[in-house]
Parts: sequence; C-alpha cells; structure tokens
Amino acid sequence: MQTKFSTQRLLLNLIVEDDHDFIFSLVNSKGWLEFIGDRNVHSKQDSIEYIGRIINTPDLFYWVVRLKDNNTPIGIISFLKRSYLEHFDIGFAFLPGFHGYGYAYEATEKVLSILSKKAEYTTILATTIPQNIYSIKLLNKLGFHFEKETEVLNKKLHVYTNSAINEN
Repeated sequence: MQTKFSTQRLLLNLIVEDDHDFIFSLVNSKGWLEFIGDRNVHSKQDSIEYIGRIINTPDLFYWVVRLKDNNTPIGIISFLKRSYLEHFDIGFAFLPGFHGYGYAYEATEKVLSILSKKAEYTTILATTIPQNIYSIKLLNKLGFHFEKETEVLNKKLHVYTNSAINEN
C-alpha cells in the first residue's frame, strides 16, 4: 500500500507511533465519540497501543492528514477490510476545528484516485450511522451511493458503495 500522498494543501502519511498525541485528541473528540464510538484511549500509553494495533493489523491502513504549510495533523483517512463487508471500506475523521474547509473531500478523493488504479479495489464501500449527515453528504459528493442498511453489534449502519471509480 502506498505510504505517502500529497494534494495541493495536504500531506498524507501512514500512521506511526509518534502520532499518538494527535490520535489521542482525535479519538476523544466529540464527533469521533458520537459517530464512531469510544475506543477507550484515555492516556498516552493507550494511544500508543491503539496505533500499534492499527499498524499490526493486516488490511488496515490509517493515513494521517496534515496541512502542507505547517505539518499540523488534522484528520485521518482509513481503509480497511471489515469482516462483515464484502469489500474494503474507506473512512475519514477530522478534528473539529478543521471541518468545513474541504479537507476531508480533498484527502479522501486523493486516496480513492490512487486506489482506483488497483484492480482489487474496483468496488469500495463506506459505512456510517444514519444520523451522520455530514459524512453522508461527503460520501455523495465523492460519488458514493446508498446500498443498504445493516446491523453490526446492535447498531444500524448505512453502507455506501462507489464501484464506478475505475471508470474515470
């Protein structure tokens, strides 16, 4: 998997242990807790261990998104194979102060453009809870469309698909 990407305004690098302060802030942000869930990361050590699990899990990739001009980490793009989904799932999460600037779109679009060159990713999925209207709007803007509703661990999830990315 490609480890580094860049866009006009952003740098994306695969997550490393040194990202622990940023990850601690992100996974404890209001939006993460509300829409993704508590990952029980309540200390520096928890954050380092959380990152270690990501790095050591096959088919799980987290790119840390940074502002190009000052290297500030602002969000993540995830790409993983979930056991309950047929295809890989792309996701995104950003610190609250960086919503509404198009960063999530810019970063996710770049990752999708790289992945679309690989035959094994002709279909990419995304999941969100039905109440996450901002993620749904972004998924639609990225060319995803609603496929189905499913339930995972007593939680309703909407599954979106974008199988047309290779047609561009």
